[in-house]
Amino acid sequence: MLFGLAGSLPYLGTSAFTVYLANQAGEAATGAVSKMDPSVAMSLLDQAMQVQVTYGAVMLGFLGALHWGFEMSAYGGTKGAKRLMLGLAPTLVGWGTLALDPGMALATQWAAFTGLWYADMKATAAGWTPMWYSQYRFYLSILVGTCIIGTLAGTSYLGPSQSHSMALKELQQLRHERERRLKEERETPVAPGEVGSVSGEEEGADAYVLIKHAPEKDKDKDKKKQEDKKE
Repeated sequence: MLFGLAGSLPYLGTSAFTVYLANQAGEAATGAVSKMDPSVAMSLLDQAMQVQVTYGAVMLGFLGALHWGFEMSAYGGTKGAKRLMLGLAPTLVGWGTLALDPGMALATQWAAFTGLWYADMKATAAGWTPMWYSQYRFYLSILVGTCIIGTLAGTSYLGPSQSHSMALKELQQLRHERERRLKEERETPVAPGEVGSVSGEEEGADAYVLIKHAPEKDKDKDKKKQEDKKE
């Protein structure tokens, strides 16, 4: 049972880190002092929630696989499709949550963990699992449920609001647009066309030489000279 509960420690750590990142993203969005760039904080927050959702799906699959193990070892007798379906259901639910928004996925997993805990209580009472399994599931459900509620509450209370999130997305789009324009300016020649040098003294400039575009008249003269040379 201790090893089983120890397996939930990464889930606890991910939840705590998610709340910390939500606080950083919220401070960055409101303009308060933050240790992270707003876009970086939002990106890390989303990734941390995705990690928590993924680990939650793995835990649901593990809890379902235990019932398959009990069935294959014929613990309490062979129960057939009922126990196999009980083991398959949480795996399918956990897999499905990977396609959802992180907040909705965590809420769905909370319902799945709670529902599976109730089913495990019934299974233990019916003799399908060892007696210690109900106690293990009770502690695990309390721990996981607290982590999920803590994450959802922390991101809602400490994290950026919807308006702040939209503002950060718009800011990021403006940054991409500015980078695109700067790239185009760097690739475009500074002075396209023919250029020439003139004396700075003649132009009254505070320089020895000035670089200017060649006047159209000079261009025509150059073309005539080139044509005369060819003839």
